Amino acid sequence: MKRVHIITVALLLGVAAVLGVVAASRTAGVGAASHSTSSNAAVAARAQRLDRVEVALRKALRDRPPALPRVPPVPPAGSPATTSAAVVYRRPAPIVVLKHASHRDDGGDREAEGGGGSD
Repeated sequence: MKRVHIITVALLLGVAAVLGVVAASRTAGVGAASHSTSSNAAVAARAQRLDRVEVALRKALRDRPPALPRVPPVPPAGSPATTSAAVVYRRPAPIVVLKHASHRDDGGDREAEGGGGSD
């Protein structure tokens, strides 16, 4: 192998290694320190919204809930309002499927009887 080829392959491997390290550092979140100011603002805004919701929930808990409506009376078990009509199940008519099966006595063996030629 020529010296030029060896140097070219070495340079390509070096570039690939550098790009791999950069990609791994981005994936691992090493560069997350530069994005902390924007994420801190988003977290603060969310915390403020959650605090408002918490205050509203505590206020709703202190307030007395409205009275429930009265439950309608249940009719007795024997009354016609609760009795339903009897269900009658009628089976459909059976489906009969006939398949013809050849038997030995239906004349299927004519060759054995009279000689096998055509008449």
